[in-house]
Amino acid sequence: MLETDVLTGKYLYGIIRCADARAIAARGIHERGARVYTVPYRNLAVVVSDSPCEEYDSTRRNMMAHTRVLEAVMQQYTVLPIRFGVVAPHAEAIYSQLLTRRYDDLEAQLDQLHSQVELGLKAFWADEQIFHEIADQQPTIRALRDSIATRPPESTYHERMNLGELIEAAVAQRRQHDSEQILATLRPLARATVTHHILTDRMVVNAAFLLDRTDEGRFDIAVHNLDLSMGSHMTFKSVGPVPPYNFVTLNVIWSS
Repeated sequence: MLETDVLTGKYLYGIIRCADARAIAARGIHERGARVYTVPYRNLAVVVSDSPCEEYDSTRRNMMAHTRVLEAVMQQYTVLPIRFGVVAPHAEAIYSQLLTRRYDDLEAQLDQLHSQVELGLKAFWADEQIFHEIADQQPTIRALRDSIATRPPESTYHERMNLGELIEAAVAQRRQHDSEQILATLRPLARATVTHHILTDRMVVNAAFLLDRTDEGRFDIAVHNLDLSMGSHMTFKSVGPVPPYNFVTLNVIWSS
């Protein structure tokens, strides 16, 4: 089958302020690495690449290809990222069902996000020792732990259940304390903050921050200072700048 027969759709990455048809220096998501370019309408354009009209699996390879295109685009433009996996059946659908129908709203969103980027931050307790320290700092936990330490497990079932609940509550309290210390430092530097679910036992913060590009340096310094002050028991992992994935909800459903 000829490539022109297969590549019938347009894979969408994001929307930028651009009035011209331009090539983007990136390879598209499909295995052929199709060229990436803009589909313009008035002062806006959708960044696309040719693609089969098929559903893309959320594999690491596909997700990274989608992300790499957006990161290339954001080097020159403010971008409204479109969620992963959106394929238009043809260019006409992009014009009629996205650019013309939602033009004013898209322009307004781009205005709001002008020169802003997203930075992600994850903070972790450095090692498992923190859980022993938390338990040791609680007199009630220490007393209960010591009272059952030498007794047979079958005779201390309920006490051990109680001990587990007390430790869990103490860990949650410590996590909240450390999290608020970190977020209280970083929130004032951001336009907006989104916190996500904690994913592991040692994770303390899982957050995204919307920043003006001019504030990236101040934010990096603030994270560095947190690392200096909390580094003995905390590890920080920063990601970005990336397009504002967590601050834009842009989905497209094509009608027949």
